[in-house]
Amino acid sequence: MKRLFTLLLGLALCSFFLTEATAQKKVAFGKGLRYTAPDTSFSVKFNFRMQQLLVINTVDDDSDATSSQFLVRRSRLKFDGFAFTPKLKYKAELGLTNRDIAINSEDGNTRDAARIILDAVLKYEFVPGWELWVGQTKLPGNRERVISSANLQFVDRSLVNSRFNIDRDAGLQLRGKMKFGDALFNPTFAVTMGEGRNITSNNAGGYNYTAHLDFLPFGSFAGKGDYIGSDLEREPKPKLSIGLTYNYNDGAVRQQGQLGRFVEDKNGVDGDYVENNLTAFIADLMFKYQGFSVMSEYANTTGDDEFDDPDALSSKFRTGSGFSIQAGYLLPSNWEIALRYTTIERDKDISGITDENQFTFGISKYIVGHALKVQTDFTRITFPLFEDTSGRSMFRMQMEMQF
Repeated sequence: MKRLFTLLLGLALCSFFLTEATAQKKVAFGKGLRYTAPDTSFSVKFNFRMQQLLVINTVDDDSDATSSQFLVRRSRLKFDGFAFTPKLKYKAELGLTNRDIAINSEDGNTRDAARIILDAVLKYEFVPGWELWVGQTKLPGNRERVISSANLQFVDRSLVNSRFNIDRDAGLQLRGKMKFGDALFNPTFAVTMGEGRNITSNNAGGYNYTAHLDFLPFGSFAGKGDYIGSDLEREPKPKLSIGLTYNYNDGAVRQQGQLGRFVEDKNGVDGDYVENNLTAFIADLMFKYQGFSVMSEYANTTGDDEFDDPDALSSKFRTGSGFSIQAGYLLPSNWEIALRYTTIERDKDISGITDENQFTFGISKYIVGHALKVQTDFTRITFPLFEDTSGRSMFRMQMEMQF
């Protein structure tokens, strides 16, 4: 019923905003439906998006095992605008698919509620160039995670992201923008709960602390392209953005801090969580020039390894390091060819990941930019430490639509 109510509410608002926006002649595909009150006391923009995904996996062994899946990968409603004054902005995003809203099904732990809310955050510009964010949203972590899943160069993010990103969290963020000549420095500082989104019980362990800096030596990208996959703007001059992130999760009780299973001591009382201080360092870059783009990320996560009996942990923490690099070229016809290499290495006995290498080849057709596109990629997966383990192949095809 909650899902049905959310959908009906979204459709009702969509109908209202469409009527109003049409009257104001502000409707454009991919730009959302916009409305500003006649007294300019508030504004709202509404977007709906969905992804239809086909996945085929094969394993290189005698069984010649093949599996396939077709699903609605994402289906989301997004609202943003300002309230009372243009200095006070807001963003809310709701997820409708099972992958977005299901209770943490990895271990059935009910500290997670039904996770409909992705983002619910207020942004107040208290002085020019500085904003205070309050609420739940993405942390200023690795670039690929901050890029919207609607604006990716490949069908989905790399394995470095899924193993080491710091995702969403609830708390405070201080974000600034500073300019020195052509160069831009964009620092961000955050203090959050450290357990991820939509947690319904009291905080376990300590808090999460994040510091991030973006450095753009050649000035800003067209169309905020430093956080959009592919060079759809075809930058006339070289543009570069370098990002550095430090994250410390004091007393983390989930495998990845904000993500994964809650780790318990199997020798202790049921529900007795194991705390582990997780430290993450992330470096990334984005380069674009005349349809050519390069994005690369390095992530390293470490944790305390002073557990008397690591085998007694119900789950291992996701510590280790990862590196990915991808490059693509956008043809004049808006077809794009892209390549990506990803490698993951585990860290000591407390690590719950496996060494893995991935090579990905992707082809995309941008019909209306990222708002309407078809993407396909092929990935070869190998496990370097386990020679007797069969390699795998994965084919994906996805269609994205957002208005």
